[in-house]
Amino acid sequence: MTRRSAEIRPFDPSAAPVAELAAVHALSSCLRTEHWPEDPPRSRDDFVRELRAVPSFVVRRMWVAWHGGEAVGVATLTTYDTPDNRHAADADIGVAPPWRRRGIAKRLLAHIVAEAKAQGRTLLLASTDSAVPAGAAFMERLGARVGLVSRTNQLDLAGLDRGLLRAWQDRAPRDEFELGWWIGPYPEEDLAAVCALKEVMNTAPRDSLEVEDWHLTPEMVREQEAALAVRKVERWTLCARHRASGELAGYTEVFWDPSQPDVLWQGDTGVRPKYRGHGLGRWLKAAMAEKVVKDRPQVKRIRTGNANSNAAMLKINYEMGFRPYKDWTLWQVEVERVREYLGLAG
Repeated sequence: MTRRSAEIRPFDPSAAPVAELAAVHALSSCLRTEHWPEDPPRSRDDFVRELRAVPSFVVRRMWVAWHGGEAVGVATLTTYDTPDNRHAADADIGVAPPWRRRGIAKRLLAHIVAEAKAQGRTLLLASTDSAVPAGAAFMERLGARVGLVSRTNQLDLAGLDRGLLRAWQDRAPRDEFELGWWIGPYPEEDLAAVCALKEVMNTAPRDSLEVEDWHLTPEMVREQEAALAVRKVERWTLCARHRASGELAGYTEVFWDPSQPDVLWQGDTGVRPKYRGHGLGRWLKAAMAEKVVKDRPQVKRIRTGNANSNAAMLKINYEMGFRPYKDWTLWQVEVERVREYLGLAG
């Protein structure tokens, strides 16, 4: 095998030998350093747990480019075995910096489009990071279109304005709404209501993305929770409940991984349209931030992702002290167009 050659093979994290898992972990750590230079590397055990903790409705196929025993490139195609968005598939490719511009990404892409076509998927979605400009250039060569532009925003808790948080909570409409916590899995009696509440995220901006609404079932939520447990990731959820009707009006959630104790990831924050205009978003975010400061003193910064077009949530986040950290672009391109680019059409 020459210095410039690489062999591409399917990769199954659940069955791969230890040496291969270690090699893929080394590649992942290299790529992760490009994307998140502030963050410490993940251990191999944490990495393997994350690879293997996949709900049954998530269909993930992987391929690795090998040079001897070294993993030099990886590709992943993720689809969802649900009634929603059966035309779409998520694609991801990473190549070690010394091995770029040798055609490895194109060869990995051929495996992705073959699997997507076999599954009847017609649209590929792929994200690129402003920290790695080669990704966007590759998508442009494919003829991909920008679907959604977003940004990771970061809050340094050392500069958190506690007075502002108290003011937001002091103005909260407590006579109409009450807050409730779920630490970890949702109680069985609230599960159906939580699934209904999560539908609010379908009102978040999608810009030009050619996708439909996503719908969660109680079974899917339980599988997601089981995957979090395997990964040892903790989820906190704070909800606002309308007192008169008992209906859940809005929620916010965060995720904490003890293997990266100084970073907290903000997940969804949403308020049902009919309850907007009451300051619930600020109340929820302020109460969550205060709990994090009190009960998770290890956390130094909170990260969240927002579409650049989501003016309402960006306004709240910037008032809290979140600042831009990096930009992301979510691209979309037809499977057939990629096959044409690769010379596979016909």
